[in-house]
Amino acid sequence: MPHFPGHGRPHPDDIVIGPLDLPARVDEALAVQAVAFGLGAEEVAVRRQIVLRHMTYPDARALGATTADGRLVGFVYGMPNNRAHWWSTVVEPYLRARGHDHWLDDSFVITELHVHPDHQNRGIGRSLITAITDSADEPRSILSAIDTDSPARGLYHSLGYQDLARRVIFPSAPMPYAVMGAPLPLRRR
Repeated sequence: MPHFPGHGRPHPDDIVIGPLDLPARVDEALAVQAVAFGLGAEEVAVRRQIVLRHMTYPDARALGATTADGRLVGFVYGMPNNRAHWWSTVVEPYLRARGHDHWLDDSFVITELHVHPDHQNRGIGRSLITAITDSADEPRSILSAIDTDSPARGLYHSLGYQDLARRVIFPSAPMPYAVMGAPLPLRRR
């Protein structure tokens, strides 16, 4: 299991990146996501059911970032993409319009990646996404992120992700998203 110290930035706990039993720790993970992504209780309840369903899919897997005392401060999960899944059916027309719908095949999709704000900007998100994609058999990875110039999108660009489609509208999402793709393995610093 990789050990990930705080990248020289002072904080009291070393962070360990490793396998996460996401169904068993779903409430802890969603608490991190709620703070990092600004979700209310109703949205967390909806996402809880989605996460639990996703983790039943073939080859779905999760990694967590935990403190020395076992507190979850970040997580990532994903799976080989399947065109029949809801996310793919929403993004496919946007990708097709730009000649990129082939990215939905032979891709590992990053479904969620979140780090608690108290632990951001220490390389934890980078370690989580590179570790999970390093274990993928697929030759590329895809994901969606809110379509703004955010630190998350900056991280994805630095890893080699490129915009495949922008201004993607998900039902009930208040902001448009960008769909991004990168060849695997992801770019290192």
